[in-house]
Amino acid sequence: MNKQILLVALLGATVLFAGCATQSSNQFQNFQAIDLNDLVRSGQLVQKTNSFFVLSDSSSSMGDDYQRDSSFSGTKLDVEKNLLHRFNQTIPDITLSSGLRSFGFGSCLGWSRTQLNQSLQPHSTGAFDAAIQSLECSSGGTPLAKALATSQQDLTSASGNIALLIFSDGKDDNPSVSEVKALKNKFGDRLCVYTVWIGNERDRQGAANLRAISNVAGCGFSTNAEAISSSQGIADFVKGVFFESATPFIAENDEDQDGVVDSRDKCPNTPRGAIVDKDGCWAFHGMLFDFDSDKIKPEYHAMIQNVVKVLELNPGLTIEIQGHTDSIGSEAYNQRLSERRANAVKNLLVREGIDGNRLATVGFGELQPVDSNDTEEGRAYNRRVTYTRTDQ
Repeated sequence: MNKQILLVALLGATVLFAGCATQSSNQFQNFQAIDLNDLVRSGQLVQKTNSFFVLSDSSSSMGDDYQRDSSFSGTKLDVEKNLLHRFNQTIPDITLSSGLRSFGFGSCLGWSRTQLNQSLQPHSTGAFDAAIQSLECSSGGTPLAKALATSQQDLTSASGNIALLIFSDGKDDNPSVSEVKALKNKFGDRLCVYTVWIGNERDRQGAANLRAISNVAGCGFSTNAEAISSSQGIADFVKGVFFESATPFIAENDEDQDGVVDSRDKCPNTPRGAIVDKDGCWAFHGMLFDFDSDKIKPEYHAMIQNVVKVLELNPGLTIEIQGHTDSIGSEAYNQRLSERRANAVKNLLVREGIDGNRLATVGFGELQPVDSNDTEEGRAYNRRVTYTRTDQ
């Protein structure tokens, strides 16, 4: 008889501790996610997080009806699952790992205080939604400390920076600060903790408990269900968890379409078809001429043909042919040499059928270097002929 009484008492205590299980709906409410992919592709959002792991509150208090936001219906667990679904649907196409663990007690968690619903694995929107739907009911106390301690092992394989997300009403059975400190000791600056409070007015202390957890982590932040329930709210939450803002990449203009953007183009308005150098200038560098010579070497006649082609493509175009030298020799000698080289190019173009009235010449000697004259490579770049249009 005493044994029967003891057995009944033990069963009663277990049921009392476990709480009555409250079933959850697996019907997600209608939701239109904001597409963040363009912001990622443009560089306005730069990924900072490589793995995320969710700790989901499935305790009996999550079976209470949620009363703070009329846009949601059902229990706090229903709201939690809808928020996780919206979060999952809003994550853009980035490379991530994800996992989910629930905490509570009773039949909903296989009579354990915490249960792994999805081990850490390459993120899939469909697989993670299935993990969310596996949160079928809520029962028992709130052993968040146990879930935090167990998550150390869950996160062992996590790569890069880790976001630990806690969705709960915060009605923790025991303080969880020491477990968060242990996680930070193990993962260091790689780990940030984000908490989402899903509670009613009488659960206000739970919000403070969750804020304390984020504060101890020193990285991450606390928010609540109301703040992230809308499409914009959950998009901002996703941005905060996974991204840091960056100066947006803006495709620069190339007005003359010579392949050098305007901000780096030292010779704007290059005519169509011209071969340009790294500075966007229509110019030929290097050994167009032998040393101390104004004779154009035969292997460079193809470059001359480019000038002919450009002048034929642009009948109204007139140009100034500018000769330049390196700094070897006297300044006076280099001035004369640059003039001779400019005239040599003009004479060849005229022989190719170009009207000489479209061609002016000038020599700048060694006075306008575009590279260092201290190296052979730099001097070769300075020995050049450039073409500047004079019709504009």
